[in-house]
Amino acid sequence: MNIAYIDCFHGAAGDMLLAGLIDAGLPLERLQEVLAGLAPGLSPDTYRIQSDIVISHHVRGRQLRVETTEAQPARSWSAIRQLLLESTLPARIRTHALAVFERLARAEAAVHGVAVDHVHFHEVGAVDSIIDMVGCCAALELLEIERLYASPLPVGRGWVNTQHGPLPVPAPATLAVLADVGAPLLPAPSAGELVTPTAAALLAELADFDQPAMRVQQVGYGLGQKTFARLNGLRVWVGTALEDDSPDAHTHAEHHHMHTHAEHHHAHAQQENQTAQPVATSETVVELRCNLDDVTGEVIAYVIEQLLQAGALDAWAAPLVMKKGRPGLQLACLAQPAHVEPLAQLMLRETPTFGVRWSPMQRLALQRASVTVQTPWGAVRLKQKLIDGEVVANAPEYDDCAALAQMHHVPLMQVYTAALQMIGSNATYQR
Repeated sequence: MNIAYIDCFHGAAGDMLLAGLIDAGLPLERLQEVLAGLAPGLSPDTYRIQSDIVISHHVRGRQLRVETTEAQPARSWSAIRQLLLESTLPARIRTHALAVFERLARAEAAVHGVAVDHVHFHEVGAVDSIIDMVGCCAALELLEIERLYASPLPVGRGWVNTQHGPLPVPAPATLAVLADVGAPLLPAPSAGELVTPTAAALLAELADFDQPAMRVQQVGYGLGQKTFARLNGLRVWVGTALEDDSPDAHTHAEHHHMHTHAEHHHAHAQQENQTAQPVATSETVVELRCNLDDVTGEVIAYVIEQLLQAGALDAWAAPLVMKKGRPGLQLACLAQPAHVEPLAQLMLRETPTFGVRWSPMQRLALQRASVTVQTPWGAVRLKQKLIDGEVVANAPEYDDCAALAQMHHVPLMQVYTAALQMIGSNATYQR
């Protein structure tokens, strides 16, 4: 099995990751051929990739710069998703890039208290960051890396200047992305941002934070643009898993590909039937509520959508009779305890209510997984319901299906049906 290990001895940035992968043996020309598939949304004529060999602290490495040849607009997550869906990138590269950007968009939305589709990537939405993120996904595929690993991350200290003003290091979105996967973080003596949001999203989505037993065949050094008292870079170790040397390694070998964490979740769920697992897990959630008698249906629909995009597990409205016989609505949502405060603030801000109440409750939750399939019109994510590790139902993501239906002028249910057919002929859609 071809594997790679990212040795983040001084943090990680998107350009450093891509530079290290090129330095480990990927021809820049092959990468540029694949990235040309970002057109029409991002034409190769609008940027230039500069790859240079440099010496820093007596160590030879590679630096990468992406220079734009014309002005580029600031891009929202919705715009980047559209750019990727309209691209002619190979399906697996597009799927991985979408997953990386979506992970970062969810973190940005939670940090800034906005809807996911309203997230505007400033630094990350720039051309160089798009090339870094999509380029890393492409490089891993071109190098035929089937499993990616990463070391613990030194995160630095101090402040970083952003479009939102000075923010503490690690930047809030970076920390949220890494916390979501429980990434191991280390204190570092260097002041400044050592792990960028781009690198955090790439590693959180595509890598396992562990050092594998491996036979190293190539080492690439990706060096950063900033100067520090110590070598500012990372190393990419490329080779094969040591277990491949075992005598029986080929008796049960099968073709593997690098997967996103969502795909790994699905694969492991199907392979762990030998281990007894509970049918459902008990967990504590919080229900938030407020009563309204002076709000329109349009506002209610809007607020429900905002609550869901801000992290609510579910949101709804139910009719009720209030004091003096007045008809009204109860607006409610279900949330993880950590999301109570921002969701309550959202309800107070977006409705006429003067107060929001909440109460903890227990629920039994079945296991779930997520996979991405390729339809004739593009990638669609499916939520999967698991019982004892077995998939018992599949539900295509509405947003993915609706975007493809609108883009290609086909009926929505045609996209739904195609997605279910790709996951299996006996799959069923459940609301």
